[in-house]
Amino acid sequence: MTVVTQQIDSYLESFARFENSAPGSGQGWARSIRQAAITRFSELGFPTIRDEDWRFTSVAPIAQADFKLARDGRFALSSREIGQFTFPGLACSQLVFVNGRYSPELSSLGLLPNGVTVGSLAWFLDNDPDLAEPHLARYADYQQDAFAALNTAFMEDGAFVHIPRGTVLPEPIHLLYISTAAGAPLITHPRNLILADEDSQATIVEDYVSLGSGVHFSNSVTEAVLGQNSVLSHYRLERESKEAFNISTLRFQQGRSSSLASHSVLLGGALMRNNIHPALAGEGCDCLINGLFMATGRQHMDNYMKVEHAGPHCNSRQFYHGILDGRSRGVFHGRIIVHKDAQKTDAKQTNRNLLLSENAQIDTKPQLEIYADDVKCTHGATIGQIDEDAIFYLRSRGIAEESARALLLFAFAGECLQRMKIEPIRKHLEALVTQWSPLGKLLEEAR
Repeated sequence: MTVVTQQIDSYLESFARFENSAPGSGQGWARSIRQAAITRFSELGFPTIRDEDWRFTSVAPIAQADFKLARDGRFALSSREIGQFTFPGLACSQLVFVNGRYSPELSSLGLLPNGVTVGSLAWFLDNDPDLAEPHLARYADYQQDAFAALNTAFMEDGAFVHIPRGTVLPEPIHLLYISTAAGAPLITHPRNLILADEDSQATIVEDYVSLGSGVHFSNSVTEAVLGQNSVLSHYRLERESKEAFNISTLRFQQGRSSSLASHSVLLGGALMRNNIHPALAGEGCDCLINGLFMATGRQHMDNYMKVEHAGPHCNSRQFYHGILDGRSRGVFHGRIIVHKDAQKTDAKQTNRNLLLSENAQIDTKPQLEIYADDVKCTHGATIGQIDEDAIFYLRSRGIAEESARALLLFAFAGECLQRMKIEPIRKHLEALVTQWSPLGKLLEEAR
């Protein structure tokens, strides 16, 4: 028996202990979804580099590790420890999850408009499941994705957000997932469900952080449903420790004339996979996928984009920038699928990458699959180093070489950051980018 097979058997044994006490276990529909998901996970197994969608990323470090479910989210964390992960100048509702469990004592919901529902998914599964049942596990495809299947089988807690018709949230909702040091490697399965009814507007920030060192694995799934004419801005920030593993799946279902902006800034983790799959199902949808990933050391960051045009007269834009240093490796795999009924589609995909060292590596694979005949679709990718002519130009204007390199590097990252419209979030992310070790070192030398 191989190590991977043993670990799969371990997950099956863990599920047998978990399912009877899981939130919503008394609901037949929730139990049947979990059972179908764990069955599918056992059939699929962990993906390997022989699978086309994973050909550039080996998940062997995850598949072979003996992770334990985090059983208690109650830890004595101080307001100072939580405060370092807030956004200065921004008054937002904050839901805090510690090792995958909602922590009401650390959370602050603030004043929300009438009718808005925000809280722990676990609570709603046990106490008010009717809101979640029509949508939970209906969009993220656990039949084809082993990690989505594993999350669905072990879905326990996360955020539930419902914005009713015509409601505009004045401030963002911040979902903060904290992983703490533990004696054994922990695995958590955050599950978020966001329902934005027609004519509503909201901003959600999904944030993954670590306190202390130690190996842990966050395997998260977020499903968001956008009603007609709704507007959703979603930010995903990954800044966990360099020992962390993170697999994230974002699945957006867009209704007629809805607008989605998905922003990602990825800085942490030893191995991470960022799956983003919007389905533009209604007519006249608009979608922006904007991301920045920065890796150093031996970090591995894999970005898999799947933009699915199912309705006519829809627009989508993808802009992803990667900066890689040391012996790090990045992956960008972008697919635009235009179904036969999606006439008048306008889609564009751009991936640009900077390699700061000779040992850094990037694999980029843009793809178009077009089954309609009246569309406008383009894609492209670039890989290069900092332009030495630009360095020479700045030095000729009296700027030191270290400052010139720092300016160009920050400008490259800033193209993605400038698309983020909420100023306190953008400024906070700009500060995090300047603290990234290669850029921070250049700035220090420039001083």
